[in-house]
Amino acid sequence: MVYRAIGIMSGSSLDGLDIAMVEFHENSGKWGFEVKQASCYPYTDEWREKLKSAINLNAFDYLLLHTEFGHYVGSEINRFIESNQLEFQVQLISSHGHTTFHSPDKKMTGQLGDGAAIAAQTGINVVSDLRAMDIALGGQGAPIVPIGEKLLWPDYQYLLNLGGIANLSLNTEGGYIAFDVCPANRVLDMLAQTMGKLYDEDGSLAAGGKINLSLLDQLNNLPYYSQHYPKSLANDFGTDTVYPLIVKSGCSIPDALATYTEHIALQIKWNIESRTIRDSNGASKLLVTGGGAHNGFLISRLKHLLAGSTIDMEVPTAGLINFKEAIVMALIGVLRWREENNVLASVTGASRDSIGGAVWIGQQY
Repeated sequence: MVYRAIGIMSGSSLDGLDIAMVEFHENSGKWGFEVKQASCYPYTDEWREKLKSAINLNAFDYLLLHTEFGHYVGSEINRFIESNQLEFQVQLISSHGHTTFHSPDKKMTGQLGDGAAIAAQTGINVVSDLRAMDIALGGQGAPIVPIGEKLLWPDYQYLLNLGGIANLSLNTEGGYIAFDVCPANRVLDMLAQTMGKLYDEDGSLAAGGKINLSLLDQLNNLPYYSQHYPKSLANDFGTDTVYPLIVKSGCSIPDALATYTEHIALQIKWNIESRTIRDSNGASKLLVTGGGAHNGFLISRLKHLLAGSTIDMEVPTAGLINFKEAIVMALIGVLRWREENNVLASVTGASRDSIGGAVWIGQQY
């Protein structure tokens, strides 16, 4: 079977809207894919501020933003389709939305971007609210990307995504497990923005700083890191817990960036090395994607810390680095359309695997 779907991702780093048009091929349960087109449409300062401050809105204004963002996403998809001459080729849109509230302990998660508005704007069938069913079943609702990793990249034992939050998937003999490791790009970007930069390009500011051992020790001893998986993080852990701790330390921005980069690398190292996984040939392969894979200083620190291990670390091409999550969102939508499980309970801690996503019919039949 062949499916042509668009995946939409808006990450916590607030860099923009990732859109990927993907052609999937399924044969006897084995999946392959080809990315036909992919783009990131950067957010304007106005949209970045709207999304950043959404959690402070009253209920009515929040719902207005939910609808407004859905229509915005739909219009950006229309622009993407027109720019790439994809008219009448897209069978399905799968939109992750932009996460605002995430409280799995209260069986609640919230993503902005009304699926009905996207369907109305594009005239294409839409799958949205991808995490809701897992949350209702007592799961963390995150990470949800491992289903795509299992089906599309089965040859890797470790899969690391360095987005606004760093998350790690592990392909064990007993099945997939995955969890959020720590805040990543969101905190690094907040620090860089105090110096008038959107982000620390290639980690150059961090490379010029010095590690503050006292701050590093405080960060590594935050209670979240001693919790057992399944576990996931809301954006406010980075913005309201981690960032104020860094500011309170009084570090210079380069020193703060160097220290926090080391914190990310150490947390990843410890989580990988605590669970040694090898394939039938005794190899252990790690695939690194997400915007943080472009941070040369962070990647160099991670390589250095893993140098004494048997981990073969791979940073793929820019296309996969940038759009892996959008690719997987497209696949999750296709699986929902096929009425097949698209969220793994072994990852989230839910009572069972589930078929997640609300379907909005955009086509007139």
